[in-house]
Amino acid sequence: MSNDEKIRITFLGTGTSHGIPMIACRCPVCASDDSRDKRHRSSLMVEYGGGVIIIDTTPEFRLQCLANNITRVDAILYTHTHADHIFGLDDLRRFTAMQNQKIPCYGSPKTIKTLKTIFPYAFGHTGIVYSEIPNLLDVEVTGPFEFFGKTIIPLELCHGWDKVLGFRIENIAYCTDCSEIPPAAMDQLHGLDILILDALRYTPHPTHFNLDQALIAAQKINARKTYLTHIAHEIKHADLETKLPANIFLSYDGQQLSV
Repeated sequence: MSNDEKIRITFLGTGTSHGIPMIACRCPVCASDDSRDKRHRSSLMVEYGGGVIIIDTTPEFRLQCLANNITRVDAILYTHTHADHIFGLDDLRRFTAMQNQKIPCYGSPKTIKTLKTIFPYAFGHTGIVYSEIPNLLDVEVTGPFEFFGKTIIPLELCHGWDKVLGFRIENIAYCTDCSEIPPAAMDQLHGLDILILDALRYTPHPTHFNLDQALIAAQKINARKTYLTHIAHEIKHADLETKLPANIFLSYDGQQLSV
């Protein structure tokens, strides 16, 4: 891949649904002065070929855009519709107004149906749309699709009793909010340069990988590098980073990688 074809990813948020610091908590992580322990809700920016893709619009989406100087958005990929992954959707109105065009939102049929129920005013516009209203195009994902010249492969993951999507773009895969990677998705995760994987906390959880489970999954997938995300306040960055295997890392808000 030449320099012009590189994919750049930016971790906009790497925290769990509460964020860190958590409301009314003074634990060592929530009280930490290490910037890597300040975590917005989990989302990712992917840039290539002049295009900008956002994976999930968290409640901090506006703050993430300001912190990372995001001035354009060409598409949104939605993993699922839990509040911590969608409630920044309304802030897309700034981008649809600036760009004077619809922004496509990709998600499973279930996700798209829920988004249109929660944000009915944001979809299906005809005629004049004002800057106070997002102007979005809903796209149901039922298989691989093309965007800016690259194939994006949806990965069906188990999030407890629910089904959510991960995404593979070239040799990068984003698998947040998962407690199991089914065989069909595991087959799509061979040969990765970068795997971004859910690792909520040390102790077990019914809908997320804990650290041990994430490390087992990472070993099976065997990506060149794995970055752990969706981290709760039980994990202090400085305490864990030096104890991880050589090719596995804790991600942090604002971190950038190139492939």
